Amino acid sequence: MTAPLLEVSHLRVEFPTRHGTLLALDDISFTIAPGEILGVVGESGAGKSLTGAAIIGLLDPPGRIAAGEIKLAGRRIDNLPYDQMRRIRGREIGAVFQDPLTSLNPLYTVGRQLVETITTHLDLSQGQARARAIELLASTGIPAPEARIDHYPHQFSGGMRQRVVIALALAANPKLIVADEPTTALDVSIQAQIIALLKKVCREQGAAVMLVTHDMGVIAETCDRVAVMYAGRVAEIGPVADIIHRPAHPYTVGLMGSIPAMDEDRERLLQIDGAMPRLTAIPPGCAFNPRCPRVVERCRVDRPELLNVGATAAACWRPVTVEVPR
Repeated sequence: MTAPLLEVSHLRVEFPTRHGTLLALDDISFTIAPGEILGVVGESGAGKSLTGAAIIGLLDPPGRIAAGEIKLAGRRIDNLPYDQMRRIRGREIGAVFQDPLTSLNPLYTVGRQLVETITTHLDLSQGQARARAIELLASTGIPAPEARIDHYPHQFSGGMRQRVVIALALAANPKLIVADEPTTALDVSIQAQIIALLKKVCREQGAAVMLVTHDMGVIAETCDRVAVMYAGRVAEIGPVADIIHRPAHPYTVGLMGSIPAMDEDRERLLQIDGAMPRLTAIPPGCAFNPRCPRVVERCRVDRPELLNVGATAAACWRPVTVEVPR
């Protein structure tokens, strides 16, 4: 077994407010090995992006890590001073965000931004950094990189801008890449190219990737393992094939059942009744219990921990053991 590159243990994130403290992430634990892609999936508001922000040290105030640990290659990073974390971010952790325009300065050429990032983290001259920037643009599939390096972000299409952001994330050969919805705003053909690029990075550089998304098609195509989140907790985690075809948590079953199957003739998609609770109104026991078709009294009182159910681990008192049709 390869030692984990990223270890998140019992992570708890809180937001103090005038009306009390909101618990946004509650006891989150998972690991990612070198060369592995872990998908993090769930509805909007489940805590996916917040988990990524906590890992890279970019929690928006007044959000704070109230408990737990985050370790990168065995070193604890959640309690580091801002300046030390800033050096790790970019050098050891690369970040890819949903909207590339939030990551790129519109006033600077992409080459200037790449060279600045490279010289900040690596001991290279301006000429060497520019050569590496061209190499990065070429490796991410941008045509004519020698000319495009001197273009501004607005001169690139959305898919090409996302490639530039991935090149920025890879500039210093990071050990971990946190990709937050990197394909959401892109059309299907560009999505496939970005997915192939992330897989290539894992294969060739041995980097670990945390891929945050709500798109199960992207998860199925890209990931080795999947963590399903609900109301700030991990509901189920396991290998991608088992999560998709043999889910154990009723919430995961509902998510998988809501995906349209091309080989079935169904008039209506399955749906999960109700909505995810607000942070101010998370019910006792299992947070999914008001929407769960398998709920019993214990679900309303006792909060389940992750327990092994076949190949996956599910936080459920009455896990499902029926295989979902392919």
